[in-house]
Amino acid sequence: MGFTGFPDEAFLFYEGLEADNSKTYFAEHRRRYEEAVRAPMLALTDELAAEFGPAHLFRPHRDVRFAKDKSPYKTHQGAFVERLPGIGLYVEISAAGLFVAGGCYTQASDQVARYRAAVDEDLSGKPLAALADALAAAGYTVEGARLKTRPRGFGDDHPRIGLLRHKSLYAGIRFDPEPWVSTAEARERVAAAWRDFAPLVDWLCTHVRGSELPRR
Repeated sequence: MGFTGFPDEAFLFYEGLEADNSKTYFAEHRRRYEEAVRAPMLALTDELAAEFGPAHLFRPHRDVRFAKDKSPYKTHQGAFVERLPGIGLYVEISAAGLFVAGGCYTQASDQVARYRAAVDEDLSGKPLAALADALAAAGYTVEGARLKTRPRGFGDDHPRIGLLRHKSLYAGIRFDPEPWVSTAEARERVAAAWRDFAPLVDWLCTHVRGSELPRR
C-alpha cells in the first residue's frame, strides 16, 4: 500500500508512551506502533527514495547504557537519508506532530575543524550565511549544537561568529498534528522541505565532508 499519511493512532501511541514509557506499554501497543507508525514511515520513505535516496529507520529502543535516563523507548520515530556520515535529510513523527530537517547532526573533530575553516573563509562562508538567512526567512529554524562562547582562535567581531559557534548545523520545521498530516499531503510537505534544505546539505557535503578519523 502507498503512503496515505500518519493516522491519529500514531499520535495516540506516542501520547501514551510519553505517559508510560515501559516495556509493558510497548508490548501491549506494539500492533499500533507497527501499523500506525512504522508502516506509514516506511511507505513515506519508500516513495521519496527515488528523488532523495533510501532512508534508514531508527529503532524504537533507546541506548541506555551510558544514559542517566533509563526510559527504554524513544518517544518519536525518525528516518534519515544519509549523504555523508552525519549529513543528510531527516523526518520524524511524534506526539508533537511531524518534524522535517536537513543538515549536519553530528560531527567528528576533523569535520568541525573543516566546517569552521569554511565558515571563516569569505568565499565559502558568505554563501552559507546567505543560505541560513534565506532558510530563516522562509520560515525554517536554523539550529544545532553550539558553543556558548566563541571558538578558540576567532574574535567576537567575526562577521559570522554565530555560525562559527555551531558544532552541528541543520534547518528544520515542525508541523502540528493537523488533519493534513494524516493524508498523502504529508509526503509533499516533506519533499518540499527536503528540496529547500538541499543547498545546505550540498554545502556541508562539499566543505565538511565525511570524517577521516577511524570509527571506534
